Amino acid sequence: MCGKWSRHRAVPGLALAAAGVLLATALHGALPAVPTLTIAVVLGVAAGQLPGIRVFVRTSAKAGLAVAAKRLMRVGVVLLGLQLSLADVAGLGLPTLGMVVCVVIATFCGTYWLGRRLDLPGDVPLLVAAGYAICGASAIGAVGQVARSEEDDVAGAVALVTLCGTLAIAVLPVLHTVLGMDPVRFGRWAGASVHDVGQVVATAQTAGPLALRDAVLVKLMRVVLLAPLTAGTAVVLRRSRGAGADAGGERPPALPLFVAGFLAMILLRSTGLLGAAVLEHAAAVQHFVLASALFGLGAAVNPSTLASTSGRRMLVLGAASWVVVAGLSYAGVLLTTG
Repeated sequence: MCGKWSRHRAVPGLALAAAGVLLATALHGALPAVPTLTIAVVLGVAAGQLPGIRVFVRTSAKAGLAVAAKRLMRVGVVLLGLQLSLADVAGLGLPTLGMVVCVVIATFCGTYWLGRRLDLPGDVPLLVAAGYAICGASAIGAVGQVARSEEDDVAGAVALVTLCGTLAIAVLPVLHTVLGMDPVRFGRWAGASVHDVGQVVATAQTAGPLALRDAVLVKLMRVVLLAPLTAGTAVVLRRSRGAGADAGGERPPALPLFVAGFLAMILLRSTGLLGAAVLEHAAAVQHFVLASALFGLGAAVNPSTLASTSGRRMLVLGAASWVVVAGLSYAGVLLTTG
């Protein structure tokens, strides 16, 4: 009875998240340059702040939105693995692979270090570092669940990474013209520096199909690194929280189940057993559940925190990290493309 009651409590929030995704999809159709996932976050923030719906979001819909933000995020990360194959990654070559790994490590370490120096609260430095280094909100959600981060920390990090990734859609195409980059170099730059997959597509498609192809491949190469980053975070947290576990606390698993699922999906895609129709349907499901999760995370965002002292420090961290990842990846692309 208790489980059935809990499921019933989640229905209003899940229905609201689904409605938000449908609206985000429609708005994306009217504004193709803005990714659906970005719109879903913005709509979630709006739903949590508008007087006419705010009370519903914070009461009846709260349980379902929490399910969307946590459980659907895990499902989305698992299905994300079906977008990758080992052959695609290998096709880019060792120099590009080395460049991506170096950029990811430098961005993660630099962002985390700066976040700590700025004295940001809780897991914010860790979450923002993961989002900038790997794949935006998806990485934040994955690492946040491993670290069992506070909802406010996760929501704030998602808002920051979404804001900066959206700015990249407008800024990088302008720099493409100023810097005189050819389509392949620009595509790889976008794939190595922009956060979310949808934002990468929106940025790279301005330079044509060659840029878009290489941008997506480089971006997905970054996504592969989500597994070792998340597993590494889990191992470090197990050690740091070992004493708490001995006292009856709960230690994070060394390899979270949803990360194992993500890796399994990569291997499954690499076998070539799945047809194009199956992969297309899986991508549609992945996009829907991830957009629902981001709507739920957006609904938990409190915009007033960005005006606080810690909020202003978060904006400093976001701007500095954005410059770092763009600069490092630009240099890396020039070095690896001759």
